[in-house]
Amino acid sequence: MAGPAELLLALFCVCVLTLASGDGNSPWSDIIRLPSDESLDGDSVGTRWAVLVAGSSGYGNYRHQADVCHAYQTLIKGGLKEENIIVFMYDDIAHHEENPRPGTIINHPHGQDVYAGVPKDYVKDHVTVENFFAVLLGNKSAVTGGSGKVVDSGPNDHIFVFYSDHGGPGVLGMPTYPYLYAGDLVNVLKKKHAAGTYKSLVFYLEACESGSIFEGLLPEDLNIYATTAANATESSWGTYCPGGLPSPPPEFDTCLGDLYSVSWMEDSDVHNLQTETLKQQYHLVRDRTSNYNTYNLGSHAMQFGNLELTDEQLFLFMGSNPANENSSFVNGNNLPVYSTAVNQRDADLLYFWNKYRRIPEGSLEKVNAQKQLFDVMAHRMHIDNSMELIGKLLFGSKKGAEVLNTVRPAGQPLVDDWDCLKTMVRVFEKHCGSLSQYGMKHMRSIANICNAGLRKETMEDVAAQACTVIPAGPWSSLSKGFSA
Repeated sequence: MAGPAELLLALFCVCVLTLASGDGNSPWSDIIRLPSDESLDGDSVGTRWAVLVAGSSGYGNYRHQADVCHAYQTLIKGGLKEENIIVFMYDDIAHHEENPRPGTIINHPHGQDVYAGVPKDYVKDHVTVENFFAVLLGNKSAVTGGSGKVVDSGPNDHIFVFYSDHGGPGVLGMPTYPYLYAGDLVNVLKKKHAAGTYKSLVFYLEACESGSIFEGLLPEDLNIYATTAANATESSWGTYCPGGLPSPPPEFDTCLGDLYSVSWMEDSDVHNLQTETLKQQYHLVRDRTSNYNTYNLGSHAMQFGNLELTDEQLFLFMGSNPANENSSFVNGNNLPVYSTAVNQRDADLLYFWNKYRRIPEGSLEKVNAQKQLFDVMAHRMHIDNSMELIGKLLFGSKKGAEVLNTVRPAGQPLVDDWDCLKTMVRVFEKHCGSLSQYGMKHMRSIANICNAGLRKETMEDVAAQACTVIPAGPWSSLSKGFSA
């Protein structure tokens, strides 16, 4: 007579044979699963699409293109097809004269090159808001330049969007003008939904005040889930910066990545994404981005839209690297803790300072580097002082700062009239020069001028009084145009 061990073995063999026969009605099919049954069939989830955007230019912004190149490598290893990934980046970093490793980009102090193989779909002056919107909507006729690739998605497809850049309240930067405004972005997402050309869409956003892009604007019924590196009132953070822990290789003068961005990618690079959900990754990224709830050199990662999507597996949007098949997500997983990060808005100062510091004394190069540093600092002071004076002229010396810095209650959008915001931005830049990536921090002040009901003519008069001369140099609105 067979013993208990033999009976268990026989029962197991019967279950395996039943499962192997493909009979989905087996009473055992919901109890015992073969490892291969846990894998999702790539064809069964529709086509995966991805749009990756680095919204800056200049070697001091190395980290944004590094983030996007790293994201591309993660998705390719996950099984997404190159023809379904559209990349926007200015492409001035890998071969920049200051790059100590010409032709390569790294996103971690000990990381490999992430630039190789990245398609140049939209580069240089083709990295525009108009092209980004056309690509999202699948509108080939509206694209100018570039590869012409668009998200030609269908109703069963899943779309992943990752955008890494500078930002401000209600605005995201671009290496070209105009910038991207939150009201316009959400309107495009609504159009995409109305067209019925996706099943679900996930949007990861790295930027200062990135929560303001979706807060009070993104409806819950679009089947879109968005996470942001920061809430609506705080900066996001650069990481792997000179002087930090860990630091980049000593030959680098600039940050290699952004804290929120490297957090989701370094998690995706090591786990089986068929076993990890959007919710689980959000919690990991939120903890690391907050510096494990201390918010000391960290920010509040946020989530918006349809939160029911967070139960979906990351595999639906990013695929999964087969090499990680045995690295399933388990509760208790965490990401590395690093003690230093740099406010995104100050990362350019760190870059210009380190560049100046490294150049030998007495050289013309040293003089030029010093001028760059002083010009950046002077521009910051000019923008800050101009906005402060405009507030005093509009609302009085006592109430000016209070009105400009007012933060609306949580759940409300930054501004009610987005056209007014863009009009007031143009008026400011006409008289006071470009806001630039630093000046985006003042978008809340300009929005509050609109929320107070002031007219364009009043703003024209006050801006002309506050700024009697348009500053010369790289931040002149006369040479660059307007950011709105």
